[in-house]
Formats: sequence, C-alpha cells, structure tokens
Amino acid sequence: MSALVISGATLPDGTRRDLVVDGGVFVDDAPAGAIRIDADGLQALPGLVDLHTHLREPGFEQSETVLSGTRAAAAGGFTAVHAMANTFPVQDTAGVVEQVASLGAQHGYATVRPVGAVTVGLEGRRLAEIGAMARSRAAVRMFSDDGKCVADALLMRRALEYVAGFDGVVAQHAQEPRLTEGAQMNEGELSSELGLAGWPGVAEEAIIARDVLLADQVGARLHVCHVSTAGSVEVLRWAKGRGIAVTAEVTPHHLLLTEQLAASYDARYKVNPPLRSTEDVAAVRAALADGTIDIVATDHAPHPVESKEAAWAEASFGMVGLESALSVVQAAMVDTGLLGWVDVARVLSSAPAAIGRLGGYDAPFALGSPAHLTLVDPAARRAFSIENLHGRSVNSPYLGTELPGRVVATVHGGVPTVLDGHLRPEEEVARASAH
Repeated sequence: MSALVISGATLPDGTRRDLVVDGGVFVDDAPAGAIRIDADGLQALPGLVDLHTHLREPGFEQSETVLSGTRAAAAGGFTAVHAMANTFPVQDTAGVVEQVASLGAQHGYATVRPVGAVTVGLEGRRLAEIGAMARSRAAVRMFSDDGKCVADALLMRRALEYVAGFDGVVAQHAQEPRLTEGAQMNEGELSSELGLAGWPGVAEEAIIARDVLLADQVGARLHVCHVSTAGSVEVLRWAKGRGIAVTAEVTPHHLLLTEQLAASYDARYKVNPPLRSTEDVAAVRAALADGTIDIVATDHAPHPVESKEAAWAEASFGMVGLESALSVVQAAMVDTGLLGWVDVARVLSSAPAAIGRLGGYDAPFALGSPAHLTLVDPAARRAFSIENLHGRSVNSPYLGTELPGRVVATVHGGVPTVLDGHLRPEEEVARASAH
C-alpha cells in the first residue's frame, strides 16, 4: 500500500494543511518514497459516500457490474456506495448480499455495502430474510425495495419493527402505485400539453406521511429516497419537528433539472420520481440547505442504449450520476451560496455514512482514522462528455453540459483509485487493496 503526502490541501473548514497517509490511515510523518501530490488550490473532502447506487450485478451486467460501477464511483470521488437490491436474483438472502459485498472487496475501487430487499423478490407480499442479511458477513443495515414502493401499510410496519431490533433502517421508495399507473412525467400544465400521463406529487407525499407515522409508532428509523416535491419537504419538516427518526435524500438531478426538459422527449430526462417544477427544485434546495433533507444520493441507474433510445413511453426510467454528482452539487448548492464545503462534506460523506451505519467516516482527516479522501479542483470547468463516464452505460442527462469542478484524486482506505484526474488500472488497485 503506497504512502501519500498531500501538500497544501484546503480542508472543508477553509484551513490549509498537509495530509499524510500510510498504512491506510492518516499519520503524522511521511515515510521515504511516499507519492507526493501538490494540492495547492484543491479542496479536500472526506471520501464521498453514496447511499443509493444501482450496480445491477448479478443479473443485469449489460448495464453495469460491481467493477464498472465502483470505477464510476471512484471517478466521481466516491469511496463507498450502497448497492440497491433490484438485481437478479434479488438481494433478498444472505448469500446474494455476501456475493455483492465480496465483489466490491475484490475490486477495491470503493467499499460496497449491499442494501437488502424488504420483501421477497421485491414483490411486496412477504418480508425477505432481513435478520439473516443483517447477521451475514455483509452486515446489512439498510433495506429497500427501491424501484418499487412497499405499498402495504401492514408489511411496512412489520419491516420497521424488525429493523428497529438491530438499529437498521428501511429506505422507502415513496410512490403510491394506484396514483401513478402509467405515469410518465410530473403532473401539471406541461404534461397536459405534451400528452403524457401525469405523475402527481401527492403520490410521493402520501406515502411519506403514512410512513413517518408508522416509524414513530414503532420507534424505528425511516429513510426516504429521492425526495422531489415541495409537499414532501413540508411533511418531512413536520415529522422532524415532532422528533420522528426520519432522514431523507435528494438526488443531484432533482436539485438542478426541471420538468421542462421533458418537452424534448429525450428519454435521458425520464426518471423516477420525475423531474419536477421550478418551485419544487427551489424547495428541495432550501430543504437541503436547512437540514430538512439530510443528504444527497445519486440514484445512479444505468441502462443499455436501447432502453433509452426509444419513444418516451417505452423508455426505461433512470439516469447515471456517480461521475457528475459532485459537480452538480457544486453548481446547484455551492456556487449559488446555499452550502459551503463543510456542508458538502456532511451531505455527501459523514451523514450518508451515519444513516447506513458505515464506519470510518465520523472523524475525517483525524490521525489514525481511515484514509478516505477526495481532492477536487472547484475552479475547473468541463464540458461533460461520454469520456467522463466510466461505467457500462451512458444515460447521463448532462452530456454536452458545462459543469464546474473536477475530481483530481480519490483515495479509498489509503489506496489511490484516481490520481491526476485519471483512474488507476484495475490490477494496481486490486493489488494495493489486498495488502
């Protein structure tokens, strides 16, 4: 494992200092032969943590694999990802979650924490092997049927009761299915003009309202995935004001993009939940700034080309987002003055790690703590292109868009996965991670 000396880095609080890494942790003194990185003008962040990633493996390797997805993560500055359960077979048993975690450890680009399914096969009929997944080598602490809502209130209550016993969390995809049958985009004047079935905000808000009440009743932790409406923000604000143990995430694309893009009928902009109104975007930005929404999570959702180069109604929902996430957060929140870099470190690292009960992110840069680190050049500007994508799918909504910021280096557990803006070769990363 290589030793590193990162000189003149700017920490999130604005102070500058040298950072020394050896043996996978931050240390005082640099050993001989250490790799040296000049970080003058670079912003140092604790390694980014994504609570909501679709890695697709096993079963959908044509879209993504654990290797390709974690390479994309490293390129975006992420050192840990939580892999959603909608694989084939579904991550609803101890064996499948252990397989996914093992693949992440084997490749070394990022820590992979599997998210266990709430229900068997994501079918919403009976609970999955939640206890067995929690006790497995993967030590699952987060459970979600993401992509599908746990619509049955009794089943959701039982899941919350179960995870409360070991400090787990249920992450809900808030989408009332009867209100969104055939829905294609945000419900409103534009959906009527375009002739696309509308997706009402209340379909999200009603599930959040129900679930915060259930979580309060049973004393469990609830996490709400990809919040997208102003109404959802108000429900969350009310719940937090009552002391209910609810956390929430917003995606980068819901912080920046609006429903107007659907007018192009370009399926790169088709996502679940849909892009919302300008007023909704302003509301989720304000909620992230004031802490009502706790974190940013990518909902990285890769799809093969043919799934997106189709008529809007037939195209798949989803966008890739790992490589662009930090730049979009900078554009939407930092460059607008809504967040500082200390806040970015919280919403993209320490808070998601805490929600997922992922260790090693509670004392960033402290001597002896794990060396998870991202160096970004905030002054850089780039025209985002396919060359910036390192996964197997290219369904990014930002292709051809100028974005701020560039990840210069990513360090995962003391192992550089990105240096000088370039991913390190697979064999080098795997070999270094194994030592």
